[in-house]
Amino acid sequence: MCSHQWRSYEEVAAYLLNKFAEHFALGRFEEKQILPGLSGTSWEIDAKGVNDADGSIVVVECKRYNRNVTQETIAGLAYRIKDLRATGGIVVTTIGLQTGASLVATHEGIITVILDQNSTTTDYMMRFLNKVCLGLEDRLHLTDALTITVTDRDGNIIENDVGR
Repeated sequence: MCSHQWRSYEEVAAYLLNKFAEHFALGRFEEKQILPGLSGTSWEIDAKGVNDADGSIVVVECKRYNRNVTQETIAGLAYRIKDLRATGGIVVTTIGLQTGASLVATHEGIITVILDQNSTTTDYMMRFLNKVCLGLEDRLHLTDALTITVTDRDGNIIENDVGR
C-alpha cells in the first residue's frame, strides 16, 4: 500500500459520508481534524459528523485494512468518543470487524460502514445501516444499462434493470 492511499481513503470516506449524511441523521461530515478531549489530551480524528441542530458530533475512524478491524481498535474508538463528548461513532472499513470488535461496536452504538478500498468519490460501493450505495460514473456511459442483482436472506434472486 502506498503511503498516500490511507489519506485518500479517509478523504473519500468523509466525502461519501457527507453525501449520505441524512441517513445518519446528521447535517454534514467534515474531514480530518484535531479535537481536545476531556482528559486533557487532543485526538486526531479521521472525520467528524455534525448534527447542525444541536452541534453534537460523531467521531469517524477509517481503517483501510486487508483484515478485519480488531476489538482493541474499536475499544480505542469507544474511548475517544467518550473523551470528545461525542454522541456516537462510525468505523469505515474495507472488510468488517472481528467478532469481539463487533460486540463492542454494537454495545457502544458504533456504526460500521463498509467501503471498498479502491473507492473514489464517483466510483464506490458502500454498505451501512442495511443500505448499499453504488457510484459507477467512471464505468458507465450515458447509453449503458445496468442490471442490479440482489440475493435476499432466503436465497431468492431479485434482478432490476436500471436504465440511464
